[in-house]
Amino acid sequence: MRVTADTNFLISATQWNYSLSRKLLTEILRRKIDIFTTKEILEEFSNVLIRDFNLNLDKIKEIIINFLGSINMIETSSKVDIVKHDPDDNKVIECAVDSKSDYILTYDKHLLSVKEFKGIKIVKPEEFFKIINTNPD
Repeated sequence: MRVTADTNFLISATQWNYSLSRKLLTEILRRKIDIFTTKEILEEFSNVLIRDFNLNLDKIKEIIINFLGSINMIETSSKVDIVKHDPDDNKVIECAVDSKSDYILTYDKHLLSVKEFKGIKIVKPEEFFKIINTNPD
């Protein structure tokens, strides 16, 4: 199974110790489910941590190394224009397409409204948590 992580999932997983996203990220890594992101998604992640959490670059690097070191980084070549209300969200779908992900994990309402693209299901982390717990390895 392969998943693409959106910025808001990564924020939730790394900034709140007891969040479902943290628990889910831990479970994904434990089960060796392939998880993907891009440089652009991590740049957005870093910008949000600076803007909303007032973290410095050293702390952000530490978070990336400690929490996200097992995430597969890819470069995308696909271009999609499916998210009309927030075109910046298309980078997440491009990552999912190029990584051949089965799921996108997100809380983003624009992405969630797409529901599915080229067989890639776009779900909240809570839904994915249920999916992997009904299909244990």
